[in-house]
Amino acid sequence: MARTGRPRAFDRDKALDAALTLFWAQGYEPTSLNQLKACMGNISPASFYAAFGSKEALFREVVQRYLETYGQVMAPLWDETLAPRDAIEQTLRRSARMQTTSAHPTGCLIVLGASNCSPENQPVQALLATERARSREGIMACVERAVAEGGLIPSPVTETLPALFATFLHGMACEARDGDGADRLDAAITTLMQVWDSLAPKPGRGAYHQ
Repeated sequence: MARTGRPRAFDRDKALDAALTLFWAQGYEPTSLNQLKACMGNISPASFYAAFGSKEALFREVVQRYLETYGQVMAPLWDETLAPRDAIEQTLRRSARMQTTSAHPTGCLIVLGASNCSPENQPVQALLATERARSREGIMACVERAVAEGGLIPSPVTETLPALFATFLHGMACEARDGDGADRLDAAITTLMQVWDSLAPKPGRGAYHQ
């Protein structure tokens, strides 16, 4: 007589981590449901939909998990106990190390995960765009705080710093995916921070006035 019983259970956390790695490596649209079910432990379609609802719902959960783990490299941007310059520099250097380690796919899921979606998947693309906008806002807040505290001279050039740092931050994902290592990115960050220093008040000089 054939044995019957409850379907084999699966570890939801492990399945979610596996899906995160696959989405990170391939992106949202190229990742199929069959690939997801296979990497998550060969779970059945019924188990998949019962646990996660849909591919998009799973991706949204994956993004949240990424933000709560790997994405914590961005935390210094909102740490007001840090000097604004330190907050941005720590964020860039931590992100460079995270994006280039061999322990997981290279690059950044928030930048690379849905960079070219078809119209029906625009909500997924918008989800990641919102997170990138949040990073820009964090950088902007650091620059504005530096100006308010006297750490940066207010000028038209200073106003371009948020775009400069955000462009570098998000661009690191492509460089890491193309093979740049942490040392190379770290050296570039050192050069980039010299731009900040060039806009800081010099000892012994009077304040800048527009």
